[in-house]
Amino acid sequence: MVDLISQYQKIKPAIDSAIMNVIENAQFINGPEVSSFQSELESYLGVKHVIPCANGTDALQIALMALDLKPGDEIITPSFTYIATTEVMALLGLKPVFVEVDKDTFCIDPTAIEAAITDKTKAIVPVHLYGQAANMDAINKIAKKYNLFVVEDNAQAIGSDYYHEDGTVSKTGTISDIGCTSFFPSKNLGCYGDGGAICTNNDELAAKMRMIANHGQSKRYYHDVVGCNSRLDSIQAAVLRIKLRELDSYIIARRKVADYYDAFFSAFNQIITPVRGKESNHVFHQYTLKLEGLDRDALNVFLATKDVPSMIYYPVPAHRQKMFSAFGSENTILPITDWLTERVISLPIHTEMEEEQLDLICSSVAEFINQQ
Repeated sequence: MVDLISQYQKIKPAIDSAIMNVIENAQFINGPEVSSFQSELESYLGVKHVIPCANGTDALQIALMALDLKPGDEIITPSFTYIATTEVMALLGLKPVFVEVDKDTFCIDPTAIEAAITDKTKAIVPVHLYGQAANMDAINKIAKKYNLFVVEDNAQAIGSDYYHEDGTVSKTGTISDIGCTSFFPSKNLGCYGDGGAICTNNDELAAKMRMIANHGQSKRYYHDVVGCNSRLDSIQAAVLRIKLRELDSYIIARRKVADYYDAFFSAFNQIITPVRGKESNHVFHQYTLKLEGLDRDALNVFLATKDVPSMIYYPVPAHRQKMFSAFGSENTILPITDWLTERVISLPIHTEMEEEQLDLICSSVAEFINQQ
């Protein structure tokens, strides 16, 4: 699904030099590479504070810990997402309240948010799924009306531009109280291990999240709050500094692949190609099709026989996972989410794809359809 080896070969001298520099200086934790990456990412995103951490799941957990929520408090979030978004809520004793997504963009439906608000609701966690943004203007209006926090899960959409109703533009992850992202290797901005970051323009929240990520201490051995140990190591920061300089070109390459797919699949009524919502530009972390009148699972198996990778993101929505049965989530009725889990399939999309590869993928899908 992602060719990280070919991507590495193009930036190999810079990567190798950066990694060796960290090793030779032996500043593996909180070294200058981490602080440099932090400031460079702040500049790229146009945000006051970036707090690097160990991974995207930690980023979400630290963000929620900083909001002083209490066990039993409710957080509204989509069920159609990777489990990490909601897993951290359960870990903290919070109750995820699962709501519908937009059938076209796959992102949380703002009208569903307002309908789910109760006197226990304290926050909204929208997910910018597959590489484009949820309708943040509408979400922020709802949050302001009901005095709720908003925490963006930006793990799949870093680099995407959000177009506000007033004509201004923001990077996803900077449009709410807190934004969280992951640098898992397959992400658009990925390191060579685990990594994550938290973003905010709120000085008070930034200071608190830095403490939480560092054992709850602002001064060594003086622990003001209960925290955790979540750090981005220096080698990963060194890799990310180099890849951050390439991020915009990586996004352009992904969009070219998406355009190729769009053009090819436009001839097939059974395939619905990704919709680009008007609120943001798509950075295509995933290229996800919806199938009509086709057996999605059979296509997945057929592509494997052609040595064409494909993935189903996600076959079981969060509200149907056993881990949330204590919340009674299995009784949640989300027909659009269920409909999507039966029909979505993602094709390879990355920065190193060549036309020969694209031809193989597209012709294999066409062959399957023609056999039906």
